[in-house]
Amino acid sequence: MTKTTTAPAPAYRDLNRLMSLMTGDEKHGPAATSTLDALWVLYARVLRVTPESVDAPDRDRFLLSKGHGPMAYYAVLAAHGFFDEELLAGFGSYDSPLGHHPDRMLVPGAEIGSGSLGHGLPLAVGTALGLRAQGLTGPRVWVLTGDAELDEGSNHEAIAYAGPAGLDRLHTVVIDNASASYGRPGGIADRFATAGWSTASVDGRDHEELYAAFTAPHPGQPRAVIARVAPKR
Repeated sequence: MTKTTTAPAPAYRDLNRLMSLMTGDEKHGPAATSTLDALWVLYARVLRVTPESVDAPDRDRFLLSKGHGPMAYYAVLAAHGFFDEELLAGFGSYDSPLGHHPDRMLVPGAEIGSGSLGHGLPLAVGTALGLRAQGLTGPRVWVLTGDAELDEGSNHEAIAYAGPAGLDRLHTVVIDNASASYGRPGGIADRFATAGWSTASVDGRDHEELYAAFTAPHPGQPRAVIARVAPKR
């Protein structure tokens, strides 16, 4: 009789251990840990993408715009089997695929190379438009940005375009850890709402609040979820 075993399901409690394997970029530690809960909820409960479907046309696309501090992203990808966790210990080294900014050619599951501020949301708009043009109505496009990134003009153009274009397969998660230099009248959610987006503001550490905001219907409108967090130290 042959016994078979299955790999244990990924668990949120594993993330601190996985992140501890990566050293050398401590200055971006708060930027990374502020994204941890949103990333976990997305990959554990929302995104329709797996290590086996990273090239499938009908997969969901996730774009990490907040790529300057990708340790949480790498930990979540490793926890979900996109690559072996042994790679984490080499983070940032010369011959490691896991750089200080993600490289889509080297990191399994990464849709874009990122780290330069303000690129992810415009790329996500283009991705949503490209899928629409191909008649692919099932895949959803998700992009995670930081609040300070929204100071970049490219993001304001993307926000202004996506609402009137009715890109309802597009979702933006804004990690608001109060790092932006400039405030916005009415707050971040109002900036999106005035451009025709469906919006929600939630506690960025509360998994149930995040999940509810991520899965709320928003027919005919792109969706923006503002996740307020105090960085873990």
